[in-house]
Amino acid sequence: MNRRQFLGTGALGLSAGTFSPGIAGAQGRAGDQFAPASSHVQMTGDGLGLTAADQGRLLTHLADQELIAPDSYSNGGTVEALEQQCAALLGKERAVFMPTGTLANHLAVRELAAGAGGRAIVQAESHLFNDSGDCVQTLSAMTLMPLGAGRPSFTLDELEDVVSRTRSGRVERPVSVVSIETPVRRRFGETFDQAEVDRITAFAQAEGIRLHLDGARLFLQSGYTGIDVAEYARPFDTVYVSLYKYFNAVSGAILAGPRALLDGMFHTRRMFGAGLPGAWPFAAVALHYMPGFVDRFRDAVAVSEAFIEQVTRHEAFAVERMAAGTNLFWLRVTGVDASAFRRRLQERGVSLGGMRSDGRVLVGVNETWNRATADDLDDRFRTALG
Repeated sequence: MNRRQFLGTGALGLSAGTFSPGIAGAQGRAGDQFAPASSHVQMTGDGLGLTAADQGRLLTHLADQELIAPDSYSNGGTVEALEQQCAALLGKERAVFMPTGTLANHLAVRELAAGAGGRAIVQAESHLFNDSGDCVQTLSAMTLMPLGAGRPSFTLDELEDVVSRTRSGRVERPVSVVSIETPVRRRFGETFDQAEVDRITAFAQAEGIRLHLDGARLFLQSGYTGIDVAEYARPFDTVYVSLYKYFNAVSGAILAGPRALLDGMFHTRRMFGAGLPGAWPFAAVALHYMPGFVDRFRDAVAVSEAFIEQVTRHEAFAVERMAAGTNLFWLRVTGVDASAFRRRLQERGVSLGGMRSDGRVLVGVNETWNRATADDLDDRFRTALG
């Protein structure tokens, strides 16, 4: 595909099956050419962990193949091609590039509430409530009402109680938006209970309450459940997905939803100082890794599940799963010096995170697990015991 062909197709009608993802995607194993050595398994993070050099080599390759077209203040070119791809995958009419997930969540809730004002229901454990610097409250004069403290989900009963109380106050300030995050980062990748999602979204639609899905890691959830991301997103007016967590861009996010809401969103994006003059480096990398991701990730999940089954046969290893979890689990290692064990694993091509005092380490499943077999990983762990 040359530049003229790219520009002719990139802005219109892209789907996962029509865009050439480049060498790595065509091989069905993302990152083999541009990531670290192909046998190295990184058991931390959601993505490939590309270095600056890896990113540079990938961008050079894409440019040499004429698969990058410049944007103008985050509009057009490769950015628009990515937006079209994401809208198709998420089953929405429109998608808009955002430089960060914080802004994507903020502007979604703001616009769904028809501008400043109103109240939004969020999870007490959500990123929007805990890790966004009170952006919605401070910059858009909206009140966030947290539910489900200490849990990945809240219930319809809890929501109905809040909706009833806000409508019966002396000064009416009704709930205008419900935001749901799944998987939940602060709950180590636990998912929002799907039965409650179905009940909550049905109630909200009947009550005229708009719905936003913080699906930063939604594609990971799909890899575990087999449910398509578009099906998860279907009941929600808007959905956000991350571009850097597992699509390996240096930064970036996508906000998808109806055209009526998002066609003019670039004005609001720029008002918040986020109309980057050029966003093509982020978009090009994400667009390269997006096609076929869920299938590749499912392969990685299969490797990890077989590895867990094998390694826990050894008395030195035990695994603790998250309730309704996704790609994170605790691995407990006993009877070894933690630093020496991690060093020996590193020598055998496995990067493990830091161990806690109780011998546990948080392990993340990502595409790098496809670089080895379960038997191979089991052997590396056993021999690293010393």
